[in-house]
Amino acid sequence: MIRLTETVKFIIFLNVLVFLALQVSQNMNFDLRPYFQLYTQDTGGFKPMQLVTNMFTHMTFRHLLFNMLVFVFLGPMVEQTLGGKRFLIIVLLAGIIGGVAQFFLSHNAVIYGASGAAMGITLAFAGMFPNLRLMLLFPPIPIKAKYIALGIVGIDIYSQFTGNTGIGHYAHLAGAAVGFILVWYWGKLNLR
Repeated sequence: MIRLTETVKFIIFLNVLVFLALQVSQNMNFDLRPYFQLYTQDTGGFKPMQLVTNMFTHMTFRHLLFNMLVFVFLGPMVEQTLGGKRFLIIVLLAGIIGGVAQFFLSHNAVIYGASGAAMGITLAFAGMFPNLRLMLLFPPIPIKAKYIALGIVGIDIYSQFTGNTGIGHYAHLAGAAVGFILVWYWGKLNLR
């Protein structure tokens, strides 16, 4: 059984809380989205706080679920290895830089989600534990963390340059780079 660490619990709690607040607010005709989604400047809805709040925003349960699964399965080992403070630094920097990359490089009018932060944790995990075998959900086969991370990054690069899928590939790639660079900077990168 996976034992969640304190910072991982807090990140999941915050994401679920924002998700529920957005759902309730839409049903009560009080729209919180302008405070939590990152709007590009050409929409006229940009507010500086959105650079942070967008990384805790998910508009569908599926989007929330997949991002939080990364925190559940990979987050505890990253946090236990680096400590809560460094774990939170990865989450915040990967989320903010991911959002900023998507903001400037994409044509999306609205940006949101923890995908940049989740990719930062994924690459931090793969950088520290490259040969640890992880079990995929579909198909259920064990694959080394470094190959899963390379596969996800490769899919993001391919998808970004073959068509607009409505997914924040730039956010994913920037977040991944942040996670990898921070693990390298802190001397925790394992290249074997």
